[in-house]
Amino acid sequence: MEQQFPTEMVTLPSKGLLYPEGNPLQKGEIEMKYMTAREEDILTNQNLIENGTVIDKLLQSLIITPINYNNLLLGDKNAILVAARILGYGSEYKFKYQGEEYSIDLTNVNDKLLDESLITKGKNEFNFKLPTSNIEITFKILTHGDEINISNEIKGLQKINKNSNPEISTRMKYIITSINGDYEKKTIREFVDTKLLARDSRALRNHINTIQPDIDLSYTYEDNKGNTVKIPVPIGITFFWPDVQL
Repeated sequence: MEQQFPTEMVTLPSKGLLYPEGNPLQKGEIEMKYMTAREEDILTNQNLIENGTVIDKLLQSLIITPINYNNLLLGDKNAILVAARILGYGSEYKFKYQGEEYSIDLTNVNDKLLDESLITKGKNEFNFKLPTSNIEITFKILTHGDEINISNEIKGLQKINKNSNPEISTRMKYIITSINGDYEKKTIREFVDTKLLARDSRALRNHINTIQPDIDLSYTYEDNKGNTVKIPVPIGITFFWPDVQL
């Protein structure tokens, strides 16, 4: 059946290298359609806004390639998010940061440099030696599905103890895939709870931020003193509603 709407191919920051053989995402690109009034209905759905799923429902509606949305790496999802904004409302995005207003052309947003030498094609797993304890681990780049599981687990833990803030430790239990060659989930969870040093945890998170496939969603400008300044581009309500009053 011939499609009745225009589409575009969106290149993924991961180049598809971390997806297993047979996964359509391994092609390194994804087909998306232009936003229609139907997608605007999604964006204004109060129930979806309140439960925090509005963006995911929007992207699922726009993606044409038959994929399992939960398998999307977070950096690839970010690229799809920017593409959806461009296809829906154009590339100019105005935003405020610390009281100042800026404007960015989203078509100039580039992928972060990907070190392919660290990647085994078709395998989402990396080696890392914790610098303080000298323990050898493997870890993975999180997917959308992982984020859902992490969020649900944190919510469950906070129901038991409202004063707890298990964000980092819970995330580590999903990121780390083995300890000294041991892939047992029980081993990993016990290690995170009792043996993972704060220094090693921070070093691992910094390493992941450096190597994970993603887009560089930042804005660089020169201040009045001639210094080059780089600031993060915030994603708020005006990202998909450019005519909303800032």
